[in-house]
Amino acid sequence: MDNFTLNIAFAGLAALGTLAGGAIILAWPKAHPTFLQYFIALGAGFMLAAVFLEIVPESQKETINALSFVLGGYLLTHFMEHVVSQHFHFGEETHTEVMIGSTASITALLGLGVHALFDGASIGAGFAINSALGFLIFMAIVLHKIPEGFTIASIMVAAGRTRTVAFGAASLVGLITLLGAILAFTTSAAAPQVLSASAGVLIYVAATDLIPEINVNRQVMIPLTVLLGVLLFYFTRSLVPG
Repeated sequence: MDNFTLNIAFAGLAALGTLAGGAIILAWPKAHPTFLQYFIALGAGFMLAAVFLEIVPESQKETINALSFVLGGYLLTHFMEHVVSQHFHFGEETHTEVMIGSTASITALLGLGVHALFDGASIGAGFAINSALGFLIFMAIVLHKIPEGFTIASIMVAAGRTRTVAFGAASLVGLITLLGAILAFTTSAAAPQVLSASAGVLIYVAATDLIPEINVNRQVMIPLTVLLGVLLFYFTRSLVPG
């Protein structure tokens, strides 16, 4: 199977993760938040390991300006979250009194759309370089796609929108992920730069978005699950040839 087909297949699976997260929050609106936090913790650990042990080193092999693009990706995400979209976090949205009657749901959708675009671009750029890298990035991405679906669907519900609109928003974020993967792969000449910028985005998502979300939980198993995510990366890496 060629790398383009692999890229489409795995980016599609990542997109389905977002849809699954949206479907879960709509089917079980009272799902226990600890369930979500374990997903977030596992994904954060895997993502941090993947970025620092695989993606950044590979980016530095591919382009001499890799760290500048890493910083650019980090700052872009910071700008999108705190200037363009000022009110969303990964997890079930509970601030109903703030969301209803506001435009925050639209700006949150825009912010998560940018996240999703870079998620897909990370996968596409990885497969454009080699299939092993693409698969490892996919693993890092897919583990936070369910929380992403939770986030956008619950924000839409909190904003007073219908369940159909909420699931449609999760579907749109999923489709943007797939679009990002296609664009990054088909512009493979820029894959090293895209990969580097995506590393900055993933660092922001893991360290600035996800870790603070789980730090509010004082259960010792949550930080241990972050470490489990790191170990899962090492295990997965040992199974991936190349």
